[in-house]
Parts: sequence; structure tokens; C-alpha cells
Amino acid sequence: MSWIKTISYEKAELGLKRIYDRIKGPNNNIDNILLIHSLRPHSLVGHMTLYKNVLHNSNNTLPKWYLEAIGVYVSYLNKCDYCFKHHYEGFKRLYQNDIESEKFREAVIDNNLIGIFEERYLVGCQYAKDLTLNHNAIRKETIEKLREEGFSDGEILEINQVTSYFNYVNRTVVGLGVDTKGDIIGLSPNNSDDPNSWNHK
Repeated sequence: MSWIKTISYEKAELGLKRIYDRIKGPNNNIDNILLIHSLRPHSLVGHMTLYKNVLHNSNNTLPKWYLEAIGVYVSYLNKCDYCFKHHYEGFKRLYQNDIESEKFREAVIDNNLIGIFEERYLVGCQYAKDLTLNHNAIRKETIEKLREEGFSDGEILEINQVTSYFNYVNRTVVGLGVDTKGDIIGLSPNNSDDPNSWNHK
């Protein structure tokens, strides 16, 4: 499950269990990426607050499937198999086209997204790639190119924050040896209208 100790739902004391009750899936399942915070519950609250507001908030204007696609791409670039598997399932569920979803997955693995999405979305993915692998090369002109493709500054911020979030969580997972054993792949908090709704369904 991971290289450090974690506390299961069944063994959690009251404070931690209250947080677990907010995030649990079926049969009290807690994803391993969330269990990894169990020795410091305050960081679990911080993680979930960031995750829910960056990726699952109805105030975002970019399609949710696209934000998930960025997460899948960044996770693959970071060699984070855990997040790649989880968020690919989330992307596929939202995209509602299994054949095209599989084409996207294969394109990510081939590191060649050309022809997968419309051009503006590819430019956003290139920004996510640069921010992940070569952030020092990003210049004001990079942002101007995103604007030219029709992204508002708020949408550029969405891409930036989703990319930055996945860089954070990928390093948490890889750096602590988190695996998918016992997880239900692809669950997420789906009530985007309520930032305090964290339950994974």
C-alpha cells in the first residue's frame, strides 16, 4: 500500500474517522492516496480542499473531462502509475466515448497528442507538459499563446492549478510508494456544486 504507516478506517480515532467519513467510498473504502495522510490528518484536509476546488468545482469553466485529461497526461509524464490509472478512469467516465478515450490513453503513452483534441486543448496540454518538465522555460509569450487559442486568464489559471496539483500529488504518491492495492479505481467526489462534499462515489 505504501512505505510508511497508515491508519485504516476501522482503526481510526474519532477526529480522523470524522474526516474519513467525509471522503469514504463504498464499504468505508479510503483511497490509498488519502490514507497516506492519516498520521497528519490536517494535511489530508488540506489535500482534499485543494483537490476538490482545483478539479471538482462548478466555478471552473473548462470541461471537467479536459481537466482530468491534463491530470492523466501530467501523471504519465511524472511516471505516476497510481494517478494515471485512477484519473484515466475518471476521464473515460466523463468523456463518454470509450474508443476515443483509449486513443487518448495510447497517445499519452506515445507522448504524441496531435489529432486527439482540438488545437486549443493541445496547446493547453503543451503548457502542462512544459510546466511539469521544463518550467524554467515558460515565458510571458507562453501565456500569450494560450490567450490566442481562446483561453481566458481564468481558464489559464485552471490549467496551471490542475497541472500544479498533479505535480504535487504525483510526488506524494511516488515518493511514499503508494500503490492501488485495495483501491476502487476511478472514484471521485462528484458533487461539484458543493466544495465541502468530499465523498468518493
